[in-house]
Amino acid sequence: MRSGVILAGGEARRAGGMEKYFFSHCGETFISRLVSTLSEIVDEVIIVARDNTQCQRFSGIAGVRVVPDRYKGLGPVGGIHAGVTEANGDFIFAVACDMPCVNGAVIEYLFRVAEGYDAAIPRWENGMTEPLHAVYRRQALVERFEGDEARSMRDLVAGLTTHYVDCSLLRRFDPDLMTFTNINNADDLARLQTVFPEG
Repeated sequence: MRSGVILAGGEARRAGGMEKYFFSHCGETFISRLVSTLSEIVDEVIIVARDNTQCQRFSGIAGVRVVPDRYKGLGPVGGIHAGVTEANGDFIFAVACDMPCVNGAVIEYLFRVAEGYDAAIPRWENGMTEPLHAVYRRQALVERFEGDEARSMRDLVAGLTTHYVDCSLLRRFDPDLMTFTNINNADDLARLQTVFPEG
């Protein structure tokens, strides 16, 4: 079984407090695009919100479970912890809510190459990685959270047996690697809509 975990609990400081998951691209909100894409690949979709109040913002989205962070102030690590705690899948695709162009074929490939590892994480030529666009083995994360305290994504990943996937290999599915598009603010969104008006 596979799970998809969308991390939506950030404070959106770089977006001036705006709710990025409700930004629109190609006629859909970011969160709707993510849920739609993931629903074709995973058996369950979980949205992790900041708190119970924010959970209500997603109450109208059908076919998902919405859960709050259990531990505050841990950023994406806290969101992943909440998602892992609720997930039923053997493997989990974790993604940030401000990535509206995730590619289903890329995600499917990451699930396939994660077999035999604790994680499959894309890595760029310069060594930078994409841990919030990656697949993780749920039990490995459970064990990490039960062991040493992980307060950052680097800490979390450090204890995993990871298959780093060269981003260039993913161009066969997504030639422009749009799947990694990250929208931090309204200016980023405007550039995306200018360069890719049809998505």
